Amino acid sequence: METFPHASPHATLNAILNASAAIFLLLGWLRIRRDRANWQAHRNLMLVALALSTAFLVSYLIYHAQVGSVPYPFHDWTRSVYFTILIPHVILAGLMTPFIIVLVVAALRQKFTLHRKLARWVWPVWMFVSVTGVLVYLMLYRPWMG
Repeated sequence: METFPHASPHATLNAILNASAAIFLLLGWLRIRRDRANWQAHRNLMLVALALSTAFLVSYLIYHAQVGSVPYPFHDWTRSVYFTILIPHVILAGLMTPFIIVLVVAALRQKFTLHRKLARWVWPVWMFVSVTGVLVYLMLYRPWMG
């Protein structure tokens, strides 16, 4: 019987950072949808999401520099599900990073028309990457998932 890899505290931290970023992304989106006049609260929530995502990226790079790649241990139906989640997660994570930077810079420079246009595309991708990062962790390290 195949076993799950042991989840290091570092991998668990990465999942917590991803989940926290997703929560703040959602809160920031809800704040601006409910009250555009309170854009400062939206800005603060989104800056926390950005800080959490940045902390995740640094932590992720450190972790994988130490342990390398962690292969998915199962060769059953869950393997297809795992890679169906993992592949777009990895591709979109790499592609979205420069767009997040442009999005944030536009907002900080008060170019809100550009910010809104970009956010319509960047926010859902950012949310997808954050949530699927947690799903990848759960499938890879948590035996009750398989």
